[in-house]
Amino acid sequence: MASTPATADPQAPLHKAPGRGAAIIVYGLFLGSVMGVVTAPIGAAIAHRRRGRVTGWVDSHLRFQIRTFWLGLAFGLLGLGGWQLLGVAGLPPSFSWTYGYLLFTVGLIWMVGRCGVGLHRLLANRPIARPASLAFGGAAITLED
Repeated sequence: MASTPATADPQAPLHKAPGRGAAIIVYGLFLGSVMGVVTAPIGAAIAHRRRGRVTGWVDSHLRFQIRTFWLGLAFGLLGLGGWQLLGVAGLPPSFSWTYGYLLFTVGLIWMVGRCGVGLHRLLANRPIARPASLAFGGAAITLED
């Protein structure tokens, strides 16, 4: 059972919801951080600045984006610390590099997946069901239509 997201003006088209464009830009900046890490903090700053000033369903996307940034940063710092500890422990370099690449790849897949789910829901004018989740905001990820 699908529900129509509420907007400030029930007659206004959903694609003109306040803040929707900013949320699209933030998702783009997060995806752009795959190539240039500096775009993610810019996107997080935009999301923090716009949060609370947009339509309710768009606000769920901004909260999801903010959580994506901070969880990704924490995950990256913990991974970097673990990588450094493996190097100090005197293990063979191949072990440390394998760990680092595996961790980086998992983090990258997680971030791109969250952005993909968020963009899909945003372009369909749907909120993120659980913006505080650690995974994909309550979306069911399947390969079926």
